[in-house]
Amino acid sequence: MLVLGIETSCDETGVGLVREGRLLANVVASQVPLHARFGGVVPEIAARAHVEAINPMLAEALAQAGVSWREVEAVAVTVGPGLAGSLLVGLATAKSLALALGVPLVGVNHLEAHVCAVHLEHGEVPPPFLSLVVSGGHTLLLLAEEEGRYTLLGETVDDAAGEAFDKVARFLGLGFPGGPAIDRAAARGDPSAIPFPRSMLQDPSFDFSFAGLKTAVVRHVREATERGAPPRVEDVAASFQEAVVDVQVAKVTRALEAYAVKRLVVAGGVAANSRLRERLASAAAECGVELFVPSPALCTDNGAMVACAGERKLAREGPDPLEVSVDPSLPVGARWSGAGWEPPR
Repeated sequence: MLVLGIETSCDETGVGLVREGRLLANVVASQVPLHARFGGVVPEIAARAHVEAINPMLAEALAQAGVSWREVEAVAVTVGPGLAGSLLVGLATAKSLALALGVPLVGVNHLEAHVCAVHLEHGEVPPPFLSLVVSGGHTLLLLAEEEGRYTLLGETVDDAAGEAFDKVARFLGLGFPGGPAIDRAAARGDPSAIPFPRSMLQDPSFDFSFAGLKTAVVRHVREATERGAPPRVEDVAASFQEAVVDVQVAKVTRALEAYAVKRLVVAGGVAANSRLRERLASAAAECGVELFVPSPALCTDNGAMVACAGERKLAREGPDPLEVSVDPSLPVGARWSGAGWEPPR
């Protein structure tokens, strides 16, 4: 089955084509230049940019795959979580295409799509497995018990890791998006230069917290500057990054041991971070666990992961009605009913 995937949950317009788990096309229009001067994503600007980009992206994806509209057999689209206005652009487009082509429509959870991206490069990764999903808006640990069924083990209680990267990078003058900027600067710094706190490291839960770490960075830099000894930006970036990674690796390792799973999937935009990938690879090897991480291009938001998740959901649950709506706070595992999205039981 040839599935078209549409992703517009935040600030990247993505269109992908997948047939039976095989990636045929993946095109993304980035909005970074539009939001960079604001140091973060502006929802109204993001939605308007999706409207302008979606049709050219659809045409480019079809051309890249070498297929025609007549060959598309299903349309998958992100319905949440994300920015409401951005999500509505993608859903309106997907509904129009599904109706015009006479093919099934599938509403996809953005976070589950990130997890499914791993199948496009590593083939089938059978459950049970643990998944760390870490991005600009989300940081959570999921236990995939069976196909399409997840248990939320823990999540951030405040800022997501990617959000903390963006805010610290903006404070340090490194630009937007913050993740890649911090990663580049950290490569030239000393990760042990500044002993930033590891929030919730000793907490027995699998939850995360990064807001306090962000505040600690700001306080340290300001106090050091007032003393006339401003720290090297590269050392601050490396020390901050190491604190974020330390907590994530510790929580993941603890969860692997607690649930005795032998496969670990890491997904989301922050999964492209070189230090996180390096440290998790070492931790997985020490635990005797297989690690699956998509290439950086499939870690960030894209339509291919939505197409992959849609293909799998369609086979598992069937299509969604055209009345399906978006949910900016959609939990993983939610199911559509006539009254809306129902949380997993």
